[in-house]
Amino acid sequence: MVKFWIKKLCFIVFAITLIATAVNMFLAPHDIAAGGLTGLAVIIEEFMGWDRAIVVWVGQGIVVVLALIFLGKEVFFNTVIGAGLLPIFIAIIPRYELVGDTMLSMIIGSAMFGVAACTLYANKASSGGTAVPPLIFQKYFKLRPSIGLLIIDCIVVTLCLLVFSIEAFFFAILSNVITSIVMGQIENGINKKKCVYVISEKHEEITNELLGTLMRGVTIVPTVGAYSKAQTPMLMITVRKQHYRQVIDVVNKYDEKCFMVTNTVADVHGNGFTFESGSV
Repeated sequence: MVKFWIKKLCFIVFAITLIATAVNMFLAPHDIAAGGLTGLAVIIEEFMGWDRAIVVWVGQGIVVVLALIFLGKEVFFNTVIGAGLLPIFIAIIPRYELVGDTMLSMIIGSAMFGVAACTLYANKASSGGTAVPPLIFQKYFKLRPSIGLLIIDCIVVTLCLLVFSIEAFFFAILSNVITSIVMGQIENGINKKKCVYVISEKHEEITNELLGTLMRGVTIVPTVGAYSKAQTPMLMITVRKQHYRQVIDVVNKYDEKCFMVTNTVADVHGNGFTFESGSV
């Protein structure tokens, strides 16, 4: 249990470091307030002169109290660590323009935000901020969290027009889009697999070579042709992308005219994928 919490804390610290670095070194130096509490802090700092770390401190305090009152202890404990660390890291990480080009800096910072958010979600944690109000909206008003978060981010991004240029406003919008794309790619699987379906009269030869020579696992699925009513075994082979070409070569070796369908699979669990085995 102690090892689990140490590992979880390390991932949370890593994610919070990414967020603070993205804000201080990539987004804020170019006046990009890409939604969330950190974006609001950048706007308030420019408009009222209040230090962004102090703004985040105050905002996180309010958010943590709201989480405890309206969402219960579980959400509170999942939020309090990230909420407490974020203003500290915002304060201690140097505020330095690491990349001079605004577009490149925005892309890097937004991608870092996406990676950080997925890391927190994977560990059932949160950086606090605007991640909590959408959960309250969901609980009491049946509003989907994604919609609630979108509304809040739209409000924050719109506030950019009060203190920054129209270019900064559009950069903030684009930043949110890039963050969403990065999160989607990570959530849907970076290391995608290939699932190949093969219907062939040479199914035995194909199966034997895949099992024997290439050490690929094969599942035989009974199928019936709708027109011919003929019963034909269908082979299902799931492999990593680097082994896909080998499977195709084996199939073509025995039957170039066979019926074959290939799907890209976001995630695979089990023998040879989530734990090692010599048979897959």
